[in-house]
Amino acid sequence: MSVICFICTVAYRFGGLLLMCWVLAGEHALAAAPPGGSEPLPVVVEGSYLLGPEDIIKISVWKDEHLTQEVVVRPDGMISFPLVGDVPAAGRTIEDVRLELVRRLNKFVPNPHVSVLATKILSNKIYVIGRVNKPGEFLVGHYTDVLQALSLAGGLTPFAAENDIHVMRRGRGEQQVFQFRYGDVRKGKDMGQNIILERGDVVVVP
Repeated sequence: MSVICFICTVAYRFGGLLLMCWVLAGEHALAAAPPGGSEPLPVVVEGSYLLGPEDIIKISVWKDEHLTQEVVVRPDGMISFPLVGDVPAAGRTIEDVRLELVRRLNKFVPNPHVSVLATKILSNKIYVIGRVNKPGEFLVGHYTDVLQALSLAGGLTPFAAENDIHVMRRGRGEQQVFQFRYGDVRKGKDMGQNIILERGDVVVVP
C-alpha cells in the first residue's frame, strides 16, 4: 500500500478530514507530472508574412546565450538587439530581419548563425463596427475574410443594412473602400467580394 493510500485510510477510519486525502493526492500528482515546456512554441507563419507592431520574435545566435532573446516590435516598427541597436522590423518578413541581423552582427561576431522565429503574432488586428452583435477589435489569422469577420462579431443585428456593408482599408497614405453585399454572398452570388482582410481593415455595418 502506498503512503498516500495509507494516510487516506487512517484519515477515514479516525474521522479525519477527507479533504486531507485529496490535497495529498493532488500534491503527489503535481509532483509526478512531467514539467511542461517553459518556452512558448514558435508560431507558424508564411514566409511572406510582414511583421507589425506588438509582434514578438525570438532571435538566437548559435553558441552565444547572451545573444538569444525575445524582442517586441515597437510602435515605431523597430526592434532592439544587443550590439546592433535598433533594427527596422515592421513591414518586413522574418527572413528580411534575419538577414539584416546577420549583416550587422558580422562586425562583432565572425560568421554569425542567426535564427529568427515568431513566438506571438499580435499585430494582425481587424475591426468590425456598426450593427453587429459584438462590435470591436479582433486578432485574426492570415486568411480571414469578411464573412468570417462578421461571424467573429456575432453576426448582423436584425436592423443591419446587409447589402450596404463596407470594408475600409488605409495604406500608404490613401484609403480604399470595398463594398460587401451580405445578402448576395449568402445566396452564393458574387463571391469575389468576400475579400481576405488585411491588418487594420475596418468592416462597417450600417
